Amino acid sequence: MWPARLVKVCGIRTVEHALVAAHAGADCIGMIFAPARRQITLEQGRLIVLALRDAGLDTRTVGVFVNESSATINSIASAVGLDIIQLSGDEPATMADELRLPLLKTIRLDGGANERDWLNRADERIRLHVDAHVAGSYGGAGVLADWGRAQTLAIHTPIVLAGGLDPVNVANALHAVQPWGVDVSSGVETDGIKDNLKIHQFIVAARQAMQSS
Repeated sequence: MWPARLVKVCGIRTVEHALVAAHAGADCIGMIFAPARRQITLEQGRLIVLALRDAGLDTRTVGVFVNESSATINSIASAVGLDIIQLSGDEPATMADELRLPLLKTIRLDGGANERDWLNRADERIRLHVDAHVAGSYGGAGVLADWGRAQTLAIHTPIVLAGGLDPVNVANALHAVQPWGVDVSSGVETDGIKDNLKIHQFIVAARQAMQSS
């Protein structure tokens, strides 16, 4: 269901950037279907999925949602052809039972009851995605997560570390936190647009660090 280690590039909006990430070795590319600067349409999502498949690439596609209904999420996932659903809002843990695909659930280590429920639900199908706690933001803010608390959590369950990662610091993050995976968005952008060179540099740096950790 999941790769041995995971490298994800999120906020992908074009076929070009999806193919660059996939050819560089990304396990997953994330597409945002929630209101946000990097939001894409269903048609854009379908074109990206088709391009990856036509190229014979097995990179998994992740749809990112924020406080959306399970019915809408399932409908979009089916229409686009997604492989994984990522919940990045305040969704209750009970929603996992209503969704059909493997899940990444974003938590921000805020100690809330909803977070504790998701911590208890983490299993082979549901993996935890640890991002920074930024008031009013549901991701992509470019702020570092709490690496110390993330490292403590990573001892007990596989996590994907997000929040402020880039080609320069991803190796340190992997060595310090020992997460199962890493996720990047703003850290591989230049002036708010995905940068092909930075995407490649991030994935290479992450893979090298994973091999040595």
